[in-house]
Amino acid sequence: MASAAVSWFGDAMNAVPLRKSEVMPQGERVVTILGATGSIGQSTVDLVRRSNGRFRIEALTAHSNVAELAKLSRELGATYAAIADEALYQDLKDALAGSGIEVGAGEGALVEAALRPANWVMAAMSGAAGLKPAMAAAGRGQIVALANKECLVCAGEVFMRHAAANNATVLPVDSEHNAIFQALGAGQPEHLVRIILTASGGPFRTATREQIETATVEQALKHPNWSMGRKITIDSATMFNKALEIIEAFHLFELRTDQIDVLVHPQSIIHGLVEFADRSVVAQMGAPDMRTPIAHCLAWPERIEGPATQLDLAKLGQLTFEAPDPVRFPALRLVREALELGGAAPTVLNAANEVAVAAFLDRKIPFGGIARLVEATLEMMVRGGTAGAPANVEDALAVDHTARNTAATLLPEIALKAS
Repeated sequence: MASAAVSWFGDAMNAVPLRKSEVMPQGERVVTILGATGSIGQSTVDLVRRSNGRFRIEALTAHSNVAELAKLSRELGATYAAIADEALYQDLKDALAGSGIEVGAGEGALVEAALRPANWVMAAMSGAAGLKPAMAAAGRGQIVALANKECLVCAGEVFMRHAAANNATVLPVDSEHNAIFQALGAGQPEHLVRIILTASGGPFRTATREQIETATVEQALKHPNWSMGRKITIDSATMFNKALEIIEAFHLFELRTDQIDVLVHPQSIIHGLVEFADRSVVAQMGAPDMRTPIAHCLAWPERIEGPATQLDLAKLGQLTFEAPDPVRFPALRLVREALELGGAAPTVLNAANEVAVAAFLDRKIPFGGIARLVEATLEMMVRGGTAGAPANVEDALAVDHTARNTAATLLPEIALKAS
């Protein structure tokens, strides 16, 4: 665990971290959005649109959606736009011709976007491709709103150590971690007992093991509460999203594994809870809308008007809770094993899960095969001694690459056992 990670405890009124590079200036905040065309990026854009000029856009990036990136860049007055796919450079250049907006493509261009003179960067690029740009943003010592799981799952110690060394402020965007961040402001570190991440339970919360094993792609993509991308929706159905969030919390808040609990809460109104030594439990609540935690990060340490539905507890009537089932949802068992193993085991878990989810969406393995492929990959790499702790980003990416190849090698075996 990184010894120099950001402290999240602070003033009880606004939950500001003790280590911060900059408070909200009076007037304009300069914003870069890495992953502007994804769901988190679009929600951030929506808030910027509603801000009446309080935020100015410096740079925007996208993976391959040239048309949307060009449209947003023109609309929001970006000074720089970058597309991840190098083959689309000319398309983006043509789409922004005459606008005066600088254009880039490829990995270097994404890093360039992160290094542009913004004082607030949304790191919302999905996958391992978002790791280097997020590291670059943290290296500037500014505010990084972190929505990319891989930064902490693949290289948590490396990332948090790098952020602390450069006096950067890392704000958690995930609704659960943002809830914990807000709740931590009610106490001091020496009084913390545990944090509790809530989970909706996904579409298979009440399903039997047999029903889960044979679930179809269509069934797995029907999340009861949240509207998300296909990958994270499948992760919610397997509860690997919660497994990854446990890893993130482990690094973000410098916790032991026994200080992180999970509670199934089907209504998705309470997003996280913090228990203190006096047995007070502080919870953060809100309608299931990602614009709420994004708005909290965007204006931090101030608050801005949010467009999410106002919470009406009387109308809701009741909130219910259940203990998670690690038998039907083995992701919760696997993540604790990975953290106990240490080293790069969490990196392996994440990479293998990405391969497994892609295989399931391509209908190559059954739903139950996702966890089995992750477990088999973990076992092979740990047994083979190829899961040592990464010392830097390159090490983390190398382990990620090896884990993906290992999972791909094991894929036919998992598919065969299911047939």
